[in-house]
Amino acid sequence: MQPREPNTPPDSRVWRFIHHPMTLLILSTPMIVACVFIYGAINHALGAKSNDAAGLLSACIGAGIFFGGYWLFVRFVERRPVDEFALAPAPRELAVGIAIGLALLSVVVGVIAALGSYRVSGTRGVEVLPLALSIGIFPGFSEEIAIRGLFFRLFERWLGSWAALALSAAIFGAGHWFNPGATWIAAVGIAFEAGIMLAAVYMITRRLWMAIGLHAAWNFAEGGIYGAPVSGLNIDGLIRPWIGGSDLVTGGAFGPEASLPAMAVATTVGVALLVIAHRRGRFIAPSWVRRRQGAGAQE
Repeated sequence: MQPREPNTPPDSRVWRFIHHPMTLLILSTPMIVACVFIYGAINHALGAKSNDAAGLLSACIGAGIFFGGYWLFVRFVERRPVDEFALAPAPRELAVGIAIGLALLSVVVGVIAALGSYRVSGTRGVEVLPLALSIGIFPGFSEEIAIRGLFFRLFERWLGSWAALALSAAIFGAGHWFNPGATWIAAVGIAFEAGIMLAAVYMITRRLWMAIGLHAAWNFAEGGIYGAPVSGLNIDGLIRPWIGGSDLVTGGAFGPEASLPAMAVATTVGVALLVIAHRRGRFIAPSWVRRRQGAGAQE
């Protein structure tokens, strides 16, 4: 399964220019910015607080805005079906992604606990769930659409899978550099553990559902279940934890994503998923290599 090319009229130089991956990357940027501003305006209009029902509603609306923006961009700029959001596989792939995200974060916390840096000191009620769900749903949709759906996919069409993997992972890691408590270790950790794993999940399915489910479940479990910081944001979870010891083990103020256990576990899974993607023929060569191969096949 290879990504679908834009529907470019063969006799149109204008559409050939528009459908070049670099042009599409440039055109997609204001779309992303517009989605952010629309989401912010709606969030303000609702008077939403991050830890209340209005905040959860705002997160769901924000996810819908990014979904709608991406759908419109693909449908009317790339002029093709939105295969990345095919509906039939959505329930299964979302469920698989959620299961992987919950399992991975649980393994990471288990390793941190085994090293003596995490233990349960109490519990909280369901009042913590709106915020926990919000930090799963909105980043799960918005970041996967922007990074995997646009940046990775378009870089891959242009530069090939390996370059797209490196560039999108670097962008994803750098994007977390400005979060509270971020360090260079956190940025590198995010790039390797999440940047590789989420791109590999997209490559295997060529859809965004599983990556969204995994990303959302990871965030939800990290903060909403285990009560650890999520990318530097302090979240109250159902578990009231004690977290202490070396920042290399716990991730410090940034949270488990910046920890060595998370880097080891998630990067290992990401590499394994890349191997699966490669064996299934999901890697593609750079555009100029594909053109040369296509010309050779026609001779």
